[in-house]
Amino acid sequence: MHSKPVIFVVGADKGGVGKTTVTRAFLDFLDARGVSNRAFDTENEVAEGVRKRFFPERTEIVNLRDSDDQMKVFDTISGATATVIDVRAGLLSPTRQLLEDIGFLDPSRFGITIMHVLGNNQASIDELAPVAQKIAGMRHIAIGNHINDTKFAFPAGAVKIPMLSAKASEAVDRFNSGFAAFGANNQLAVLSGTVKKWLKDVFTEFDRVKLP
Repeated sequence: MHSKPVIFVVGADKGGVGKTTVTRAFLDFLDARGVSNRAFDTENEVAEGVRKRFFPERTEIVNLRDSDDQMKVFDTISGATATVIDVRAGLLSPTRQLLEDIGFLDPSRFGITIMHVLGNNQASIDELAPVAQKIAGMRHIAIGNHINDTKFAFPAGAVKIPMLSAKASEAVDRFNSGFAAFGANNQLAVLSGTVKKWLKDVFTEFDRVKLP
């Protein structure tokens, strides 16, 4: 883990790209690599959040446009713990601006990694260059998330998240926990095995780009 506080912002400027899937897999990855972590769910318009139901013990629901919630997130950052912020669809660029407005774009004090989630469609790819330009000065990682089984070429070097079967994904959702916890469920051997293999492939990709 880095010596200075590290913030991971998971988001996109368009919806329907599977940010929830990426964030949940990333939290499992941090756990597997022994990295202390906490998460903030900005889906505050949903009563119980979205990520919070899978990782309730470490997730808080916040509204980053509210100054009290900004302090709840940024005044409690620790160098020993990764802070993962899942931003609502359409708020990736505004969140970058927020980080600048509150003085967090200081590379000498903070490490900020933008995990820019792309769905397998051209509209999602088209936002890549404009967003990358807006977040100059931060580490920018493109995450190509296969949200369906169509053949689609993500940009070279992008993290490739393979598609998880609908049946396996639905089973994990009903389980109300992370992918790793579901994969350890021996009562559902086929689906848990599918999830474990998928998660292993995702971890390989995160390791390839040297996260965290």
